[in-house]
Amino acid sequence: QVRLVESGGGSVQSGGSLRLSCEFSGLTSRTSYMGWFRQFQGKEREGVASIVSNGDTVYAASVKGRFIISRDNAKSTLYLQMNDLKPEDTAMYYCAADNGPPGVLFRQLDDRRYSYWGQGAQVTVSS
Repeated sequence: QVRLVESGGGSVQSGGSLRLSCEFSGLTSRTSYMGWFRQFQGKEREGVASIVSNGDTVYAASVKGRFIISRDNAKSTLYLQMNDLKPEDTAMYYCAADNGPPGVLFRQLDDRRYSYWGQGAQVTVSS
């Protein structure tokens, strides 16, 4: 069974950094894709970053240049390095995955394309 376990959430001051981790199991590495999504209180979930099996990445405009998504298959772990954090980044962050393969209509930051989800990690950025 696919399992996603997140860790690394916490509280930091504006301008600080934080790294989220998502340990995964049960995924088909050759075709699977993974991503990070976040949800603000009372708001809809939105895509943050995504990475497909060949390493290609996509970032939301709001985090481009500040966040880095990476996947280490040897460690079965997905990471989200968050730099220059801002109060507007405060949200619950979710790791997501799907065994794929992605189809021609695949959009990496569309949460409807992901079948498996982590439990969530709270990130709070203070001024």
